[in-house]
Amino acid sequence: MGNPQQFKDISQVDFAKGNGLVPAIAQDVRTGKVLMMAYMNREALETTLKEGRACYWSRSRKELWRKGDTSGDIQIVKDVLVDCDLDTILLLVEQQGDGACHTKKWSCFFRRFTREGDLQEIDE
Repeated sequence: MGNPQQFKDISQVDFAKGNGLVPAIAQDVRTGKVLMMAYMNREALETTLKEGRACYWSRSRKELWRKGDTSGDIQIVKDVLVDCDLDTILLLVEQQGDGACHTKKWSCFFRRFTREGDLQEIDE
């Protein structure tokens, strides 16, 4: 992809690779815990940067999704990072409310696979 210094702004994010979407990972800025993964299009990323709260693209509803508009579980964005390939976003957030997951868990990652392949719920 070339020298990383040549990439200067949002127009360099590779939305084309994912048909207009890039994965966006939300991570708790205080604990480092991964909270959730969703998708962003350019509008969602621009809105997030402008408003300072997480905004994603809902693939099922095909619309902008401001995290917490209905649940109250908003994510205040403290920093926005992009990976080396410019195709994945990492949001460092201050999670508000009951948590990031629609199940009311703090993180969407509350289950693990055992070596036998069974799902096991883990303590948050």
